[in-house]
Amino acid sequence: MRSRVSTATAAAARDAGRTGAAAEGRTATSAGGDPAPAAGSRAARTVRPDAAGAGEGRRAQAAPLRPRHGRAPLHPGAWWLWSLGLGTAATRTTNPLLLALLTAATGYVVATHRSPSPWSRSYAAFAKLAVAVLLIRLAFTVALGSPIPGTHVLVTLPEIPLPHWAQGIRLGGRVTAEALLFAGYNGLKLATLLICVGAANALASPARLLKSLPGALYEVGVAVVVALTFAPHLIADVQRLRAARRLRGRPDRGVRGLLQVGLPVLEGALERSVALAAAMDARGYGRTAEVPARVRRTTTALTLGGLLGVCAGTYGLLTAEGGTYGVPVLGAGVAAALAGLRLGGRRSPRTRYRPDPWGVRAWLVAGSGAGVAALLTLAAVRDPDALHPGVVPLVAPTLPLWPAAAVLLALLPAFVVPKPVEEPS
Repeated sequence: MRSRVSTATAAAARDAGRTGAAAEGRTATSAGGDPAPAAGSRAARTVRPDAAGAGEGRRAQAAPLRPRHGRAPLHPGAWWLWSLGLGTAATRTTNPLLLALLTAATGYVVATHRSPSPWSRSYAAFAKLAVAVLLIRLAFTVALGSPIPGTHVLVTLPEIPLPHWAQGIRLGGRVTAEALLFAGYNGLKLATLLICVGAANALASPARLLKSLPGALYEVGVAVVVALTFAPHLIADVQRLRAARRLRGRPDRGVRGLLQVGLPVLEGALERSVALAAAMDARGYGRTAEVPARVRRTTTALTLGGLLGVCAGTYGLLTAEGGTYGVPVLGAGVAAALAGLRLGGRRSPRTRYRPDPWGVRAWLVAGSGAGVAALLTLAAVRDPDALHPGVVPLVAPTLPLWPAAAVLLALLPAFVVPKPVEEPS
């Protein structure tokens, strides 16, 4: 009996040895035929392909995303401060050469640093709007006349007599070169301002800009983001419903087609709105923190006073008479508004996911726009004739040297901000 048990035990040991050797042989060969460490060795215990792959995946998910040039993207607020500075500089002069230089500077920066995103195409739309504004300004001058006296008559249009209560307004009559030149200078100033704003729209990401809003304005930012997100859906719904009606042989134009297309679009928008509201409510949107009553009153006073100061200072900057008080009033208004927004942010506890850093390049970009605005404001005070060429009598505009050099400061972002790198398709 004892011999039979020993024989069975020895057979089991031999089978176990053969199984272990086979398993060791299978482990020692990789999928490609290359030798691999044995199952019981230290290398096999240390390096586990499945665990290593999972760890690398977790590390890749946790690592922050960076652009391909290895630097953080420029803060979108810096682009807006740069463009607003250039727009302020454009309001300080009517010299067409300086305005053309400002337009060329913004166009060069946009051409070199515009990303391939859809919102970056808005610069062309703003440029077309600027040309339309200039042409409309000239058309109104031709049709309604101008108070600028002139002796160089270009054309005489038939004049329509108006009643006595419309004195000071005329339709038709003489069109002088002085009146057209004056209207062209002012229209070009407004057109340059629109182009500067278009440059900010083309360079700064609207989603990142709204994410960078202070805590007191996050509700406004969320509303704008929702509107920007739902607008393409509405356009897609309209196109889809119109195509479906055409395929069914039904009219998609006119009042009847508009009503029958608009109702399904409105229904879909309401369904998306209800779903979004439920999702936001589930995530605790709208919760506020308790703050003392005196903090709320101080916040309201600072915010309203700051906005009034900003409006008064902006009006002073846009008018020649308010050049002395415009800058200090605007600065005080901005400081008060920022303090109010900082206090108002206490009621809205929130965090930002990967906030955009404000670094040295952002300071340089914003400072270049502010420098152009300050230098042209100083030039308008010291040498107004160079920045505002006369039209009576007709004189050719000249290019002042140091104001032109100040405008070239607007090209600084083209050299300090790295160009965006397109991802391979």
